[in-house]
Amino acid sequence: MKPVMPMTKRLGAGLAVLLCAGAPATQAQTSGPALTAFSSAPGGQLPAPWRVVGVPGGKIPLTRYALVELDGRKVLRVEAAKSYGNLVHDLPAAVPEAGLRLRWRWRLDEALRGGDLRRREGDDSPLKVCALFDMPLARLGLIERNLLRLARAASGEKLPSATLCYVWDGTLAPGTLLPNAYSARVRFIVLDSGEQRLGQWVAHSRDLGADFRRAFGEESDTVPPLQAVLVGADADNTGGRSLGHVGDVTLSP
Repeated sequence: MKPVMPMTKRLGAGLAVLLCAGAPATQAQTSGPALTAFSSAPGGQLPAPWRVVGVPGGKIPLTRYALVELDGRKVLRVEAAKSYGNLVHDLPAAVPEAGLRLRWRWRLDEALRGGDLRRREGDDSPLKVCALFDMPLARLGLIERNLLRLARAASGEKLPSATLCYVWDGTLAPGTLLPNAYSARVRFIVLDSGEQRLGQWVAHSRDLGADFRRAFGEESDTVPPLQAVLVGADADNTGGRSLGHVGDVTLSP
């Protein structure tokens, strides 16, 4: 599941990198940075500023996102079929983490077969929710710093320097922390695993600061500002298929 934010398949000597959100969305901030709710969107169109970002060049089909009615509420339908693409929500400006919690609920209806986040050929996930952080480049090693600069110049996007993804995995135990197989700029935390809860809604509330420190603490002793949130699924490496649903994603103290 290529590092998230959206990320390209490879860059330079085979390092996969993220393709991030573009210009910040203009939104008013309340007690926490507002994320547009799927449940309140009029009609069946994805609400702005949520936007789908895929691999440049259109060589890989996009993961499909749609709003549907399920269990009496409007939710996001996420269908991956040999595809890649992330649904990204830019924040109005880099937002200090300051005790923010990321909350959502998701439901896996069709599991992905053959995924293995430890290997590039299995680097897919049927559901993921990710937080993108604006960590100073000075915190990165020289090689990663230069690769990220190159990727930013090539894409015209301010790609995130640190992305933390919560995933539903097929085999890895809940609580597992591991780097993306393509780029250490992305770290995964497994929240749900296997098919025991297939077809059931599962709710999550995560302390972003604590999880960032766990995932990137060796690189930064402070939690950098949050620049975007994304929802996604991919099945391009395995050539498989998955289907899931995600309810409203919120940020609050």
